[in-house]
Amino acid sequence: MKIKKINRYSERVFEAVLRLLPQLSPDAVLPTRQYIMEILTSENIHFFIAELDNKQIVGMLSIGTYNIPTGKKAWIEDVVVDESQRGRGFGNELVKFAIEYSKSLDARSVALTSRPSRVEANELYKKLGFVRHETNVYKYLLR
Repeated sequence: MKIKKINRYSERVFEAVLRLLPQLSPDAVLPTRQYIMEILTSENIHFFIAELDNKQIVGMLSIGTYNIPTGKKAWIEDVVVDESQRGRGFGNELVKFAIEYSKSLDARSVALTSRPSRVEANELYKKLGFVRHETNVYKYLLR
């Protein structure tokens, strides 16, 4: 498996996103082509795919970065491995890659969230050294 940063739009990657996102969150609103193009040209969003030697896309993740007075922060989002490929260590490799990539951006920290129902994912994050941060997360829906 290879992890590749995607900077330009392709229909192949777009179709993979549409296939993978519902596996992460069944109620996810699927992005449009235009939205994916905007992500790929954003300075603060880094989008990656996991690809087998046969070019099949089997996973993806995004890293968002932002600067605040306490330093640059990185946030890992939308980590998903295709259901048919789980249990092969691809999630582990994706997250380790995201940590190293965040270091290369000089981020002071990297964070992520995971629903409690994603037991395997939560165990993976703990195994890789993430520490559960006790906080209240508030969400205000704008639409």
